[in-house]
Amino acid sequence: MSEQTATFAAGCFWGVEDIFLNTPGVLNTAVGYTGGHLENPSYEQVCTGATGHAEVVQLTFDPAAVGYPQLLELFFKLHDPTTKNRQGPDIGTQYRSAVFYHSEEQKQQTEALIQTLNDSGKFTSPIVTQIAPATVFYPAEAYHQQYFKKKGMSGCHTLS
Repeated sequence: MSEQTATFAAGCFWGVEDIFLNTPGVLNTAVGYTGGHLENPSYEQVCTGATGHAEVVQLTFDPAAVGYPQLLELFFKLHDPTTKNRQGPDIGTQYRSAVFYHSEEQKQQTEALIQTLNDSGKFTSPIVTQIAPATVFYPAEAYHQQYFKKKGMSGCHTLS
């Protein structure tokens, strides 16, 4: 089996992680920070918006069980990709919609799906999701990992 990695930012990482964690074919998830300029940022530092990082979920998946295009489709269903730097009550660049790609193929698949979604009229505004190469992933503090699972909560209510 050849595992692959995907990294998505769709607002607060707790609910996003929970949904991906419960997706067949996803082998592992971790929440953390990427896309910024500060090494080893803390949650408190990222929350200021000054580090440039986004709250992300990085996952490993089995492409024989779930393809990257299916993960992308789920990503675009579980948040509003037309809202810049905001998801629900969470506001700031750390809550931006972003895909951090790990290969040229992931980049191309992301661009193609965004074009398809924009052309479809599914959203009333254009998608503003950032597409950027994956950089250093800094795992969030232990208490953030699988937060909903630890608290007996579910992020599935966010899907429509």
